[in-house]
Amino acid sequence: MKGLLVIVALGFVLSGTAFGQQKSPKNAIVGAWSLVSVTSEMDNGEKEKGEPFGPTPKGMVIFSNDGHFSLFQSRAELPKIAANDRTKATPEEAQSIVASSIAYYGTYSIDEQSKVMIVNLAASTYANVAAIPDQKRTITLLSSDELKFDNPRTPNGMTLRTAWKRAAAP
Repeated sequence: MKGLLVIVALGFVLSGTAFGQQKSPKNAIVGAWSLVSVTSEMDNGEKEKGEPFGPTPKGMVIFSNDGHFSLFQSRAELPKIAANDRTKATPEEAQSIVASSIAYYGTYSIDEQSKVMIVNLAASTYANVAAIPDQKRTITLLSSDELKFDNPRTPNGMTLRTAWKRAAAP
């Protein structure tokens, strides 16, 4: 009987430790994440543009513990600028680069109950989106090594679904 009580007590201690170590979304998201995929779909489920950054996108998002973040996403291959000077890109080169990438940074907060992240952009390569306050991102998965969130109702009426893997522990 005494052995059983020790096992039960040890079980409570270990389970309490496991629960005590589980991080809140605010803490679990902190760090660097590498982009795995981006898909887009309309409200009716139609995947009009499918993978806006292609099947093997590149990107990173970094969340700091003080509420700042920075994001970059692009196609795996962006065109090189023939003039080797970014200020001298041809209209075709510039259009291809703009259509194939986005970067922005700002601040974020997370509502622990709803798992909704609110982002406020300080600047973006797509300035129109930076002017929209309190943008919502719905966190659909957050584990120690995976992050998925949806960017619902972008300006073009689509929901972007992004998947990330942990790049580095905080």
